[in-house]
Amino acid sequence: MPARIVLLVTSPRLPVGLLTAAAWDLVRAHPVYAAAPASGWEAAGVPVTVLGPDAEALVGELAAHETVVWLAGPAGDQDFARQLGLRLAREPQLAEMELMYGSWDPPGARLLDAVAVMDRLASPGGDPWKLQQTHQSLAQYLLEEAYEAYDAIAGNDLDALREELGDVLLQVVLHARLAQNLPPDEAWNVDDVAGALVDKMVRRNPHVFAGEQVDSVEAIIDNWERIKKQEKARDSALDGVALSQPALALAAKILQRTDRAGLSVPLPPDDSLGAELLRRVAEARAAGEDPEQALRQATLAYADRVRAAESGS
Repeated sequence: MPARIVLLVTSPRLPVGLLTAAAWDLVRAHPVYAAAPASGWEAAGVPVTVLGPDAEALVGELAAHETVVWLAGPAGDQDFARQLGLRLAREPQLAEMELMYGSWDPPGARLLDAVAVMDRLASPGGDPWKLQQTHQSLAQYLLEEAYEAYDAIAGNDLDALREELGDVLLQVVLHARLAQNLPPDEAWNVDDVAGALVDKMVRRNPHVFAGEQVDSVEAIIDNWERIKKQEKARDSALDGVALSQPALALAAKILQRTDRAGLSVPLPPDDSLGAELLRRVAEARAAGEDPEQALRQATLAYADRVRAAESGS
């Protein structure tokens, strides 16, 4: 059986102990080498010998071992693997080289990278601009990024949506990082944000997590609203409505909440422009239309006519 060099790639975002069975068998049975000290392996009972990124030195270990394991870095040590491949190509009888994945990044692993990068940027010695920001100074950017994501959805541009959602996420992790600097009794971090979200999703979806039976999407929505009302202990059906949203969207949301609460509140008489607009919003909702979107489409169509007039066409 020919000698072999196994390049073992593992996820740096998982504990060393979370290896596949094949990887565990490999590192327990054969010597393990790496370019630099590898944390966690000794504690897991796997001694690691540091050779440096030296392909010739690793090949030399084959004199004493039929199989040697190279603990690859997060990027797979591509330069080293290329160097090793060229070395073995000159004397292919020395050994076979193979690649083994001992663990993989779990879904969402790059979110950890986003948090780590933001921590670096918003810590002393990082980005001066971010260090100067507050929740108040960043508020406009959160709205802008959300609107840009909305534009990508409206334009059915999924590539743009991926990028814009990244910009929204940037705002989330930056706000969370700034909150770490609050007084100890007020501070919170991104784990608090994510933890609260997880708890909320589990609580408000008992049909998924608690075995509750539902027979329609409407029942799911009713459950969500009922649980939300219990959690918030609100005094009004309008509590929690985002008052900073555009006026047409705000009007539609308040009318929706009023209908959902089973209330019959007369609309104001058309004695002002605002009252007339509110009545038109109510009519749009009754017709199943989105007044915000309808005005947006009409305005954009008008903008096209303005551009056409400017060009003389």
